[in-house]
Amino acid sequence: MAGVLVGGAFLSGFINVVLDRLISVDAVNLVVGKKLSPDLVERLKNALTDAGTLVDDAELKQLDNHDVKDWLNCLRDALYTADDLLDRVYTKAATKKVTLLGRIFNSEDRKMVNKIKRVVRRIEDLEKRKGKLGLEKISTASFSWKTPSTSLVRGNVYGREDDQKALIKMLDDNNEHHLSVISIVGMGGVGKTTLAQWMYNNAELMDGFDRKAWVCVSENFNIVETTKNIVREISTNTQDLDSFNSIQDALKKGLSKKKFFIVLDDVWSNDHHQWKDFLAPFQYGVKGSTILLTTRKEDVGSVVQTNYHPHYLIPLSEDYCWSVFAANASFPEPNGSPTLEGIGRSIARKCDGLPLAAETLGCLCRRHVAEEWEKILRSDIWGFSTNDSKILPALLVSYHQLPSYLKRCVVYCSLFPKDYHFNKGELILLWMAEDLLRIRKRGESLEEVGCKCFEELVSRLFFKKLQDDDEYFVMHDLLHDLAIFLAGDFYCRIEELGEQEEKKVLTRHFSYFPPGRLHHRISKVFNSNAKLESLRTSLYIDDLFSMESVASKFICLRVLSFHKLDILPDSTGESIHLRYLNLSWTDINRLPESLCNLYNLQTLILYRCTKLTMLPINMHNFVNLRHLDLRKTCLEEMPGGISKLKHLHTLSSFVVGKDEDNGIKELGGLSNLHGSLELKKLENIVNVKEAENARMTNKNLINKLYLKWSSGDDMVPNTKVERDILDSLEPHNNLKELRIKGYKGTIYPDWLGHCAYNNMISVSLESCNN
Repeated sequence: MAGVLVGGAFLSGFINVVLDRLISVDAVNLVVGKKLSPDLVERLKNALTDAGTLVDDAELKQLDNHDVKDWLNCLRDALYTADDLLDRVYTKAATKKVTLLGRIFNSEDRKMVNKIKRVVRRIEDLEKRKGKLGLEKISTASFSWKTPSTSLVRGNVYGREDDQKALIKMLDDNNEHHLSVISIVGMGGVGKTTLAQWMYNNAELMDGFDRKAWVCVSENFNIVETTKNIVREISTNTQDLDSFNSIQDALKKGLSKKKFFIVLDDVWSNDHHQWKDFLAPFQYGVKGSTILLTTRKEDVGSVVQTNYHPHYLIPLSEDYCWSVFAANASFPEPNGSPTLEGIGRSIARKCDGLPLAAETLGCLCRRHVAEEWEKILRSDIWGFSTNDSKILPALLVSYHQLPSYLKRCVVYCSLFPKDYHFNKGELILLWMAEDLLRIRKRGESLEEVGCKCFEELVSRLFFKKLQDDDEYFVMHDLLHDLAIFLAGDFYCRIEELGEQEEKKVLTRHFSYFPPGRLHHRISKVFNSNAKLESLRTSLYIDDLFSMESVASKFICLRVLSFHKLDILPDSTGESIHLRYLNLSWTDINRLPESLCNLYNLQTLILYRCTKLTMLPINMHNFVNLRHLDLRKTCLEEMPGGISKLKHLHTLSSFVVGKDEDNGIKELGGLSNLHGSLELKKLENIVNVKEAENARMTNKNLINKLYLKWSSGDDMVPNTKVERDILDSLEPHNNLKELRIKGYKGTIYPDWLGHCAYNNMISVSLESCNN
């Protein structure tokens, strides 16, 4: 890895990525010959390095200097272009069979060299503007951070005793009313949700309520989904909820003659007609039934219900803000350093009474080092102000202290809507595909790096774990706002565009998360812009490839996924930069052979592609594939040569074929498989030697194993051979879950149930009729 820049600025990480691509000059020259001279490569290195020394200063000054922000945007745009060009060069070098004596140099290569020359001139010109903009080299010492192990534990509620008493009184007064609405009103980050959680989890307060539910509503108030979520909370029977009428009827039955307490968190809508329809089932409860809202808008509660009680939540006092900060910084109350406490109280004072800011910065200050606390206190970012959010300066300080590689990961989250439930594994695969993760220790995998990055962001409170769920996390609204602010014009969620607004010329990353208002405008957004070839991310934009006139221009895509799709066009194989392809739940029945041209593909997700029966013949060409998700597909057999996919990290399913190149022995060389593995059609194994060649005992990173023989009464097995085959499929003894279905032997092998499997938590033996 290039060690030229160690700084913390957002673009420092990106510059390092491009510099890494320049290290192997031989690989570049192998494709484009002497036209890409060592002098040109050196000019690009120098231009990147010189510009890189200015980005730390520019990142701070952009906050109140529009010209500096434009300078950073121009540099960012140039880096995208350089990265695309160099990635294309390396891909050609890896896939073209050329020799040093007979180099290929065609018109496309000449165009590529000319584009690189233009990028070099752009970056050199940007560096020359430093004097006019007042940019200078500043210290880029990286911030030291140790992930605390207790950062996810929720602390006490500080300074809200009077608020708690007021809310308890409101709740008691409601016993005289049929249905009441209590609204906690306050600015973002002031602690509305925390107070609502305190009420919801207070056993004494909740005593007497027959039903309770917690639903996060957020900005998009979809009454069908919100009603359905409440039904899921109060009822175990949620089948046949396929219409709004059936959902409302189910809620009516669940609440009828019951006293209920329903929390609707983060409510924005003041649409009277929507609320009138939504509230219809709530009229069937008994006296004392309560709906608790948390909202930033004063008029929401009065629109919801005439019998409405607002409670305004004001910022905390300085002392209580210090208490929140100290608790999250693990600062010792009795014997703490007076110097540190003085600095800490000054930081807490700058949080303007907002506990989220105090919590976030306190977590950042877990290391009790005065110099680091002083650095946060003296940060220029405190002087920045915006009309969007008073908390932004405090959170900017927290963001500014992140290493550059974490900053890029945070900004990427702007592609998702507010209150999105981030799946940890899914997000890490996307970060990988976008080249946001860099291996820093020999022997580490990209997945391990991604996991560390995610856990570090959790420890800094950028993500919060959903209750009792280790895989799903949410990002606080204000941190999400911060990510959007920092993403600028390079990231875009299509449903957020205004009625006349179109794609910005700088945009590289697009997403679309319905239900959205403006689906009809997606085609217009793309057709209106000349830089289609620069698009890197397309998340769930279903008509991306339905526009035949532009489909072949999306050549720089790294990430591509859909909500719905019937046919994946052959032109997909031209997107040679593609790292991530997600076709889950789509109706495709075939994958084009051209897809196997995607040398860089890391992740292919085909979850619940129930019409897909075959994979492309040349799947073995996916030499960089790391994750192949085939769950809930109807594949008849595997293509030949899967054993060549040496980097495969996840293979959820393997259908044993009858031929030598797609039989069980193909698993033998895949020693790096993780997670869950399902082996289907085991009846196609004809002898014990084949099963032994699968080397299942060596796959010690698999934690769930599913062994399945196809059913069929017409099959007359040799029970001795069946037992020996199952014996040869013995897994490693750290396995946690085992499922065997359709085994036709009369005796199980000795390893099944052996005491060596002391990590086993689940064993299922199904349809083993003999």
